[in-house]
Amino acid sequence: MSKGALLALKIHDWERPLLTLAYEAGRASGPYPLPEIRDRKEVDSAYDFCEAVTAANSQSFFTASRFLPREKRRSVRALYAFCRKSDDIVDKPSQGRRDPEAVRDALDSWRTQALVQAADRRDPVALAWSDARRRHGIPHLYAEQLIQGVARDISCRRYETFEDVTAYCYGVAATVGLMSMHIIGFSGAEAIPFALKLGVALQLTNILRDVGEDWREGRLYLPLEELRRYGLSEEDIEAGIVDDRWRAFMQFQIGRARQLYEEAWPGIAFLHSDGRFAIGAAAELYRGILADIEAHDFNVFSRRAHVSKLGKLRRLPGIWWRCRRQDRPSGKDESPL
Repeated sequence: MSKGALLALKIHDWERPLLTLAYEAGRASGPYPLPEIRDRKEVDSAYDFCEAVTAANSQSFFTASRFLPREKRRSVRALYAFCRKSDDIVDKPSQGRRDPEAVRDALDSWRTQALVQAADRRDPVALAWSDARRRHGIPHLYAEQLIQGVARDISCRRYETFEDVTAYCYGVAATVGLMSMHIIGFSGAEAIPFALKLGVALQLTNILRDVGEDWREGRLYLPLEELRRYGLSEEDIEAGIVDDRWRAFMQFQIGRARQLYEEAWPGIAFLHSDGRFAIGAAAELYRGILADIEAHDFNVFSRRAHVSKLGKLRRLPGIWWRCRRQDRPSGKDESPL
C-alpha cells in the first residue's frame, strides 16, 4: 500500500466518531490476562462446535474462512459463534424471556459468561472464544462494543438518519472486523479505517437484503429521513410494493454500499499475507448479494437475496487474483496494534 493511497483515503463525516471508538478500544484496552486452558481435547471440541455453528448459519463466512491457516480459521469461527450467540439472545429469545428486561438480563448474563477471565467450560462457545482471545490478544472493549450494539435491538426499532444507522453498523459489524484483524494480523493502526468501512458495507448489505424479514420482526433499519426523500413511508414498506420510488431508493443505497466496499478494499494490503484472500473473499462474496438484489428488481420483501454455491465458486479465482495484485505495506505485516 503506497503512501499516496493512504493520503487519498476518504473519511466521511459519519465515520469520524466511529473511528474514535475504534482507536480508543484498540489502544486503551489490552486483552484480559486470560489463563491458558490445559485440556486441549476440551478446547478442540469447543472449536468444532463453533465450526458447526458457522457452517449452519453463514455459508459465505464459512466459505471465506476456509482459506485461513487452521489456527486462524478456528479462531475466526469462534468469533463468529460468539457474535451469533450474542445476536440470537436478542433476535431469538426463548420462551419465558421475551419481554425487553428479560432479554437484557439474558444478554448481561452472556456478557459475563463470555468475557470473564476464566471461561465457563460448560459453554463451548465461551470456551473457544476465550482461547481465541488469549491466543490473538483481542482487546476486550471490541467485544463489549459488539454486545452493546446487539443490545440496541432490544429497544431501538427505527433509525432516523444514515448516521444513526452507521452507529448501529459499527456496533454489530465493524467491531467484528476489528476483532478479526487481531486474529489475522495487521500492520498497524492505519488498517482501522478500512476495517470500519468494510464492516459498515457488510452490515448495510445485510440491511438491504433483510428489509422484509426485519419488517416482519417489527424492525426497520433503513434511514427514515432518506425514505421520505424518495417519497416513501413505512406504509410502503409494509405493502412491499416495488415501484419506481423504491427502485430509485434502493439504487442509491446499493451504490453507497458498493462505494464503501471499494474504499475498504485497499485495506487488504495491511493484513497478514495468509489472511488477505479470506477477507477479500468474504467481502466480495457478500458484495455479490447486492447484484442479486438488482437482478430480482429490488424485491427484498418476499425473497432473500443470496449468491449461489456455483456463483461463489465462479467468483473465487477473480478474487484471488485481485488480492494478489494488492501492494504490500512497508514493514512487517503481522503486527497487532
